[in-house]
Amino acid sequence: MNSGSRSTLGEFVEIVMGQAPPGADCNTQGRGHIFVKAGEFDERRPIVREWTTSPLKVARRGDVLICVVGATAGKINESIDCAIGRSVAAVRPDPTRLLTTYLYHFLLTQVSRLRAKSQGMAQGVITREMLQGIVLSVPPLPEQRRIAEILDKADALRRKRRAALAQLDTLTQSIFLEMFGVPRDNPKGWPLAPLMDLCSPKQWPTISTAELTEAGFPVFGANGLIGNYTEYNHVEPTVLITCRGATCGAINVSPPKCYVTGNAMALDNPDSERITIEYLAAVLRMRSMADTISGTAQPQITRQNLEHVKLPLPPLLLQSAFAHRVTSVEKVTSQHRVSLLELDALFSSLQHRAFRGEL
Repeated sequence: MNSGSRSTLGEFVEIVMGQAPPGADCNTQGRGHIFVKAGEFDERRPIVREWTTSPLKVARRGDVLICVVGATAGKINESIDCAIGRSVAAVRPDPTRLLTTYLYHFLLTQVSRLRAKSQGMAQGVITREMLQGIVLSVPPLPEQRRIAEILDKADALRRKRRAALAQLDTLTQSIFLEMFGVPRDNPKGWPLAPLMDLCSPKQWPTISTAELTEAGFPVFGANGLIGNYTEYNHVEPTVLITCRGATCGAINVSPPKCYVTGNAMALDNPDSERITIEYLAAVLRMRSMADTISGTAQPQITRQNLEHVKLPLPPLLLQSAFAHRVTSVEKVTSQHRVSLLELDALFSSLQHRAFRGEL
C-alpha cells in the first residue's frame, strides 16, 4: 500500500480543549446542548445523560474525542455534536486530508503512549502539545477509507461478541431471580445465615507485579486475573471479594490451584452441606456489596465489614439445580470469552499492520 508521508498530527487537525460550563446551567432534562465529560465515554461513542444551556467549548460530529485528564486519560471516542468539559478534547481533522474513522483507529493505538506521557504531568494531563506532536502516516483518502473499513469490520465483530457476553450475564441473573428472588427481599422466606458462619473470609499475602511470571499458576487480585506465579495458595475454587480500590466489592470465582493476593478477600472453606460455591458467588453479586465498603479516598472491605452480611439459604438441592443451569451458561460464556480474546488479538494485529503500512 501507499503508506503516505510521516507527519505530525498538528498538521492535519484542529484541537479544541474542553471547558466546563457553569454547573447551574447543566441539567438532565434535555435542555440545550448535550454535555460530554470523561465519565460519558462509552465503547465507541459517548453516552448522553447531561445537557447544558451555556456551552463554552463545542465538539462536532466528525471529531474524535479524547479524555485528557485523570485516570481515563487517553480514552478515545468518536464525537457527536456536543459541549465538552475540561476533561475532554476534540481532535477535528481536515476532511480533505484526514478521515475521521482513520484518525479514530490510529488514536486507539496511541492510548498507552499518551497515558504514559500524562503520568509525568500534574493530575495526569494530556496537553494540546502532546496531541499535536503525535507522528502518523497519512496515506491518500481512498487508502485511509480502505484501512478504516477493514478495522471497522474487525471491531464490529468484537462488539457483537461483547454484547453476547453481556446477554449471557443477564441470563444468569434472570435464572437467579426466577429461582430465588431478590436476596435483600428474600421473597420466598428462606432462612438467613451469617456469611461468616458459611465460610472463612481471609486475606492472603500480596505479591508485587514484579514477582509475576509468564507461566505458572493463575493469580487473582483486585481486578480478577492479573497474571501467573510460581506458587499457589488455593487448591479448590473459591469465591473472591475485591477488597481494595475502585472495583471494591466485585465478586469473582477463582479456578483450582491459583494464588489469591491480599487485594481480594477469599471466602475459604464454604460449608458444602449448606451452600454451593455457585450460589454463594451469585447471591453476593445479586445483593451488592456496597454496604460493606468503608473509606472514600481508599475504599476497602475488611472482615469486620462482612460481619453484618446475612444470606438467604434455599435448600441445597435447589442450589445444586441452579449450579447446573449456571454451569451450562458458563460453558457457552467461556467459548465466547475465548472467541473474544482471539478477535481482540486479530484486531490488535490489524491495527499495528495498518499503521506500519503492511495491511
